[in-house]
Amino acid sequence: MSAAGLARMIARAGRIAEPAPPAPALAAGAEVFGGSVDVRFINAGGCSDCALEVMSALGPVYDVERYGIRLVASPRHADVLLIVGAVTQNLLEPLRRTIEATPTPRFVIAVGDCAISGGAVGNGYGVFGPVSSVVDVDLNVPGSPPEPAQIVEALRRVSGR
Repeated sequence: MSAAGLARMIARAGRIAEPAPPAPALAAGAEVFGGSVDVRFINAGGCSDCALEVMSALGPVYDVERYGIRLVASPRHADVLLIVGAVTQNLLEPLRRTIEATPTPRFVIAVGDCAISGGAVGNGYGVFGPVSSVVDVDLNVPGSPPEPAQIVEALRRVSGR
């Protein structure tokens, strides 16, 4: 197919996307972000089940950028820390440094049962504890692992869109 034919086909079809679901209730304190948030994703030592769901939620299928949610590489640019996994002994200090590097006000979202309560590995010798044992958690997304739609809804509660 020629480039002109492809351009005609795209113009004929237009943008195809599902309408956004209604905005969820804004989380307490999230009004300071003004409709957009930058997210730093952290795996504090989980099995990667929740991490896979977070990556799905931040991918093109859910298109979180239309809600003002953007993934950033540096905690210095983040408004939200999205943390999965029970905090292991080896990642305790790097997590603390990441939290210190994140400007305030910030939101912390614990994703998955291991991040919330320690989960199945909570009593392991190499586990320090849940995310709440290191930093105050603003929102919890329960599940083992939670669905991407639940993660998107939690992020939307912070962005307000």
